[in-house]
Amino acid sequence: MTSQTLRDARKYEEAMGNKIKKEQRPGFHLSARVGWMNDPNGFSFHNGEYHLFHQYYPYDSHWGSMHWAHVVSDDLLHWRYLPAALAPDAEYDRDGCFSGSAITLPDGRQLLLYTGVAKESQPDGSMRDIQTQCIAVGDGTDYEKYPENPVIDRNLLPEDGSKYDFRDPKVWQKADGSYRCVVGNCTGEGDGRILLYSSRDCIHWKYEKILAANEKRFGRMWECPDFFMLDGKAVLLVSPQDMLPQGFEYHNGNGTLCLTGTYDEETDTFIEEKNQAIDYGIDFYAPQTVLAPDGRRIMIGWMQNWDTCNLHSPEQPWFGQMSLPRELSVKNGRLYQQPVRELEALRGEKVVHENVTFTDVIRLDSVKGRKVDMELLLRPGDEQNIYKKFAVRFAQDENYHTAVSFRPYESILKIDRKFSGSRRAIIHQRRSLVNSGNGRIKLRIILDSFSAEIFVNDGEHVLSATLYTDLSADGISFFADGQVTMDVVKYDLVME
Repeated sequence: MTSQTLRDARKYEEAMGNKIKKEQRPGFHLSARVGWMNDPNGFSFHNGEYHLFHQYYPYDSHWGSMHWAHVVSDDLLHWRYLPAALAPDAEYDRDGCFSGSAITLPDGRQLLLYTGVAKESQPDGSMRDIQTQCIAVGDGTDYEKYPENPVIDRNLLPEDGSKYDFRDPKVWQKADGSYRCVVGNCTGEGDGRILLYSSRDCIHWKYEKILAANEKRFGRMWECPDFFMLDGKAVLLVSPQDMLPQGFEYHNGNGTLCLTGTYDEETDTFIEEKNQAIDYGIDFYAPQTVLAPDGRRIMIGWMQNWDTCNLHSPEQPWFGQMSLPRELSVKNGRLYQQPVRELEALRGEKVVHENVTFTDVIRLDSVKGRKVDMELLLRPGDEQNIYKKFAVRFAQDENYHTAVSFRPYESILKIDRKFSGSRRAIIHQRRSLVNSGNGRIKLRIILDSFSAEIFVNDGEHVLSATLYTDLSADGISFFADGQVTMDVVKYDLVME
């Protein structure tokens, strides 16, 4: 039975979403149908299609009472909007249906496991969010909430677990048919950790243990956990709040963290070995993965920064876009990310420039555009006298540009959008310490209408950033302080 709240949301999104022109949206990055988008939810493969849900407030392009939007795709690039899947219409989720995940049950139905939020009056008269885990089951379009929700509440928390910060369940099925899920939580003192739960039927859950604990290392509350095996390693992805920088590895604010290590399935013991940021750019948070039918582990994230997401005009009809889906691998304990191979099917005209040696500023024939897949291979023009700096500038005209620069002596790569047309003093730069031998580096730059994603050395680092420069600014230029030799392969990306 569809509630009036959900019917209203579906009616509104269809009417208002149809008014947004195709040219106002990104070309191949998913954007909100209308209103506000944040965290990806329920990334799954069900009934022959990829399903993606996300945090959603259809009625305003700023954050509001959370719903779940719903899209499907055959190729992870062409997304089709379906009606909103969840709305805050029950007692336990009246103040929001927060993040969660999805899985296909043995009977073929799709189950959504999500966080319900209901404000509760406190002894001092204040109101605080009580967060519980709830389920809804459906046919891939319509979902019915379980009558006995919530299925995981404060009674299944460890002794010092906060009922106010207890969210974002990610579920998976083990080889024996049983289920596990990880949930973000923190202690009463606000220190993040990830809790592990088990179930035989995906409905009745049991608390198992603390899978991983922050111990005051990386920010505070850990949000949006994802846990999986990849290339012989256990991988835990989380998004910590209120991080402090550690050299070039983490940034201030709400960031991303990847822990790799070993996992003993018999004892459910995860032992960390290495840690790193997931994305080193400005705009990336709350990633979630899916295991594709062909065995690839594919990740998508919210391509936005919490500290800069409330500066746009309320008149803007949509806000928020997802990153390019990325194929993951682990090499030497490090998480690598590559654009999904499906992107190559969008490649149009190919332009190649080889062994271009230059100093100062150059432009190359037919190298321009705002929907571009471009690979650069850099090396010193003079091996005995390595260049001091290289930069590529894009989304460029007489007044605006965004730049990616590399200083080989420091081995620092920087993305900088301060000249992109922003009138606000927002975060404009991020720097990353990358691997480079003798000034050699490989960059793959994916541009869409309102974003840039930089893949370094075949995905060893990734830097993501949104930009809102007028689409008429489509120039690309190259700069060298010193002598650089460069190979360029550039494709226009064309959506049919």
